[in-house]
Order: sequence, then C-alpha cells, then structure tokens
Amino acid sequence: MKIIDAEKIRRRAHLLAALNEDPRVMRAITAMEKALRAGNKILAFGNGGSATQASHFAAELVNKFHFRRRALPALALGADMANITSIANDEDFRFVFSRQVEAFAGRGDVALGITTSGHSANVIQAFTAAREKGTLTIALAGSRVDALEAVPVDIVITVDAVDTPTIQEMHLFLLHIMAEIVENKVCGGKNGPIV
Repeated sequence: MKIIDAEKIRRRAHLLAALNEDPRVMRAITAMEKALRAGNKILAFGNGGSATQASHFAAELVNKFHFRRRALPALALGADMANITSIANDEDFRFVFSRQVEAFAGRGDVALGITTSGHSANVIQAFTAAREKGTLTIALAGSRVDALEAVPVDIVITVDAVDTPTIQEMHLFLLHIMAEIVENKVCGGKNGPIV
C-alpha cells in the first residue's frame, strides 16, 4: 500500500517547479548575499512551524549548511523566550518581533518574515518596523498576500496554496535552497564539505 497520495506528490512537484522559475527567489538570495557581504545581518521570524523554520534557517547561516566556514550573522527572533514573553506580557503579542526589530535591525540588514497565512499581525508589525529602520524586507507566504503588499514588503515570495502544511513544506525547501546558495556565494565553498 502506498503511504503518500500520488496527487499530493504531483501538486508539490508543480509548486517546486513554479518556485524554481520565480525570479523573486533569486532576488531574495541576492539581497541576503549583499547584506552579508557588507557585514550586515539577517533577522528571521514567524509563528509556530514558521518560527522553527526561521530558527532552522538562522542556524544554517550561523553554523553551516554544507561546509565549515566563517559564521554568518543571523538571528531568529522567536528564539529568545525572555524577549518574547516580556513583550507579549507587557505590551501585546503583536509586538514580539517588531520590538526586536527596533532593537537589532539597521539599514542594510534583511528582515525575513515567514507567514503561511500572509496576515500574521506580529509579522506585519515587524515588517512595518523594519521599513522604518531602512531594513530590506522579504516575506515567504502562501497565496494570500494583500496585507504584506499593503506594508509594502520589498520581496514577497508566494506559494500557490492555502493549505498550511503544503506551504510550510515549500518554505522549508526554499530556506534550504537559500541557505545553500548564500553560503556558497558568500563563503565560496573553499573549505570543502565536512564529512
């Protein structure tokens, strides 16, 4: 008995093919490469599964994706429980990322927000704060992007789906591709893979 429905596989293959041809993906990679080459940093954030993906992506940059090299500056804004809980308690959960953007982001940095719904209030608030600081903004989202475009976010990469697990699967694939290409472009792969 097959565990995975063939239609699910076909649908994901179609979504990956569309992302592979989407010029916004390379624009986002180039923006992150430029920021890191200039000594700037990437701030990644999202809620729930997207929070863990933001942390995963930041770790790939700080530590390594394929090979040992210099650490690249990236922060996952959902990882600091003291910041998250104090901001949520003293202010409002809507500000848990934007207050950190106010503290850590600067001109030349990149704010990478992940939202499957496209309208997470705290992600939108963080993008608004990032734009006020002159920080370039990149969003990974599903097909609903009206709130992101209203900010406006500089680069919005969409997955043509409304099903959260499907969107998250495509986001993880994108984040891995981004980490791999950024690592190679910024650090050159000269140390070779660690076996």
